[in-house]
Amino acid sequence: MGLREQFGVTERRACLVVGQPRSTQRLPAPVPADDELALRAFLRDFSRRRPRWGWRRAATAARKAGWTVNNKRIQRLWRAEGLRVPYRKKKRPLRGIGVAVGAFCPIRPNVVWALDFQFDQTADGRMLKLLNVIDEYTRECLAIEVARSIDADGVVACLERLAAERGAPAYVRFDHGPEFVAYAVADWCRFNGTDTAFIDPGSPWQNAWIESFNGRLRDEYLNGQLFESLLEARVLLEDWRIESRYVGDPRVDRVGQRCCSHRRDRRFPWGSRLAWSGARELPAAI
Repeated sequence: MGLREQFGVTERRACLVVGQPRSTQRLPAPVPADDELALRAFLRDFSRRRPRWGWRRAATAARKAGWTVNNKRIQRLWRAEGLRVPYRKKKRPLRGIGVAVGAFCPIRPNVVWALDFQFDQTADGRMLKLLNVIDEYTRECLAIEVARSIDADGVVACLERLAAERGAPAYVRFDHGPEFVAYAVADWCRFNGTDTAFIDPGSPWQNAWIESFNGRLRDEYLNGQLFESLLEARVLLEDWRIESRYVGDPRVDRVGQRCCSHRRDRRFPWGSRLAWSGARELPAAI
């Protein structure tokens, strides 16, 4: 209407110039319903709280919160609100020679646990040391131990607690860090019948699942969180671990955000603690 009055052109000409259908000049703009406004507010709040999560996880969160919506509606409103996951910088490709990850894939839960350290800091600049533990089959994060310093005794205490809850694994995989090569860790493995699988020096891709988890934890949470104290870091990271237990599993990420328990609860005919398919040496029970 403004172009027609300013330039004295017809409606057809004005709509052609601005690229709008002529029907937009006849029908009033639809007024969103109250439930749609509330859903839009929910999506904006979700995007603010989880800036690295997209509309698929927002759809799952909305249904868990009681909304009766499908993915197409969530995607439409997500785009209408201009919400998007910030661009993630492409990583530099790794160079070197290592062992293929497929040769180390476990065939059932509680066979291979992967451990690695990660570092952050509190608001006063003091260091935080995180010990991350995942099950390589279920991709489940079993523990995130947070302390100012974690030595070999701290690693053993974490493994002992997890073994009391889930049973000792058949193998533990980690690098050659001083906390992992210590006699205390070796003694715990020997007493619990657990073998160690060390990756080659300078080959983090051989411990791919824990490295993937470290990257996701850093990208989704640590980069956007400032901890005031050690206690706050422990509480918030434990909450994040419970909410985001899986790591890098496309069947979890893309098919309804199913929990990693859908892999843990499977039943297999194997009765032994087989390490991984394609391994060079198999346990005597096979």
